[in-house]
Amino acid sequence: MFATIRTKNGWAEVFVYLKNSKMKIVIIILTAIFFFSCKNKQKEMGDWIKGNDEEQLKTIEKHFRGLDMAMIEIGYRYRELFWAGKDQNWEYAAYQVDKIKLSLENALQRRPQRAKSAQSFLQTILPEMKKSVESRDTMLFNNNFEILTLNCNSCHVAEKVPYFNVQPPSQRFLSIKE
Repeated sequence: MFATIRTKNGWAEVFVYLKNSKMKIVIIILTAIFFFSCKNKQKEMGDWIKGNDEEQLKTIEKHFRGLDMAMIEIGYRYRELFWAGKDQNWEYAAYQVDKIKLSLENALQRRPQRAKSAQSFLQTILPEMKKSVESRDTMLFNNNFEILTLNCNSCHVAEKVPYFNVQPPSQRFLSIKE
């Protein structure tokens, strides 16, 4: 016997080969209940997002917030970049530079009014940091990391948050090493 059950998210095919037709019906019913219960659990997970599509999108946007959440990720990646350079773990350092760039680009989609301050990072600072990582030159890396730090603080002053004073980390919190 071959049974196809239509679900909201696609097709689920159930192959059953049994001689007892009552058992076939039981299996089909149990399978339908299983798929129905999975569908309901997905709906329950999103019940906190109320309203029409536009209102739901506004709720999601509110949870993404502005640059502050992106800066938490960028700060984490800044620290990891520092330690990757100290360890000469160049692949991990390159990964962190790429993720800083991506986080900043994504943040600017949410807060385009901050784009002017971020342009030097996207066009100069991060590309130079990436070059120093690719060169595997520790002295160049350290110099560019210092330039990155100074530009972070200059950007914070320009954006009227001078109390966000970035400094290279003094303690390692993660254990990723080469």
